[in-house]
Amino acid sequence: MNLERHFTATGFVVDDKSILLHWHKKLSMWLPPGGHIEPGEDPEQAIIREVQEETGLSVKVFDIGPQLKQNYPVQVPPPLTILIEDIDDPVSGFHKHIDMIYVCTLVKPKAEGLSSVRWVSRDDLVHQTPIYLQNDIGIAPPEDVCKLGVLAIDLVGKNKNN
Repeated sequence: MNLERHFTATGFVVDDKSILLHWHKKLSMWLPPGGHIEPGEDPEQAIIREVQEETGLSVKVFDIGPQLKQNYPVQVPPPLTILIEDIDDPVSGFHKHIDMIYVCTLVKPKAEGLSSVRWVSRDDLVHQTPIYLQNDIGIAPPEDVCKLGVLAIDLVGKNKNN
């Protein structure tokens, strides 16, 4: 049986030892921004668009890979990692996401205001501290989100210190 697979991109937006998470209504969990790579997009373009659509913030991809100093072919920054996730969508059915995980930084200073978005500190990620959406029960981000968030914060912090 050939299982349907979709290519997606997820962005861990890092600012001042914290990452940006948003409340994903469909899945009822805190996740970094991300979504499907549209036809004609590369993964870098997709994550920049997804972060803008979901949070209103402008970001750039934090390039962690080796730089090929050449004019052609164009190099797209490599993801931090690639995850294969099981998706059980009530509309499109069971499929898998091939999810390219990127680290992003802000182009402009962060803005506040969206009630469904939270900046989560490294310490809260390490301890999987629950996040509250208005007056509801606190829900901790998934373990992989916490681990990758800490890694993203550490990568950006290490680069700022060098």
